[in-house]
Amino acid sequence: MRYDKEHKDATRRRIIETSGRRFKQDGLDGSGVATLMKDAGLTNGAFYKHFTSKDDLVTTVVAEQLTGQRAMLDERAPDRAGVERFIRDYLSPGHRDAPERGCPSAALLDEIARCDDTVKQAYTDGLVTIADDIAARIAPDDPDSARTRVLSLFATLFGTLQLARAMADPNLSDAILDQGITNALAILDDATRN
Repeated sequence: MRYDKEHKDATRRRIIETSGRRFKQDGLDGSGVATLMKDAGLTNGAFYKHFTSKDDLVTTVVAEQLTGQRAMLDERAPDRAGVERFIRDYLSPGHRDAPERGCPSAALLDEIARCDDTVKQAYTDGLVTIADDIAARIAPDDPDSARTRVLSLFATLFGTLQLARAMADPNLSDAILDQGITNALAILDDATRN
């Protein structure tokens, strides 16, 4: 049976979205093609009509996830206040408790580091785009000067969220998130001043 382009595009989108959630929940290696396709309500054979390999899917998912994250940033005020809201939302208990709906960086960074260059390039391109957006918000006269500080801010956000997720003690996890916000805002203030 032949499907029209609209149906094929919707199916591809469903595979990307369900795979993104599964990857962030179980990891890249913990998510086989059979599981990913079952999540999407499709057969294994349908996978290869949309992707050449699992690496192709991972590359697409990483790029799409970061594009979505940038779109969420665009919903915030286009200034320091918008970046602060982004930080507070990022280091929130809700984000901590729902990795499958959250940021691919905190959930998958260690695995992305072990992926092939295509996946790493998609990640780099997506993350640098977000960093440049934030840098332009906090240092509009010289965003290049803020790029490295913004990347350092990301390291603080990702590490804080990973550590908070790993804690068995919910009070300690909350304290880590709170301190992470304080640390991230200090980095933001430093980047804004320089």
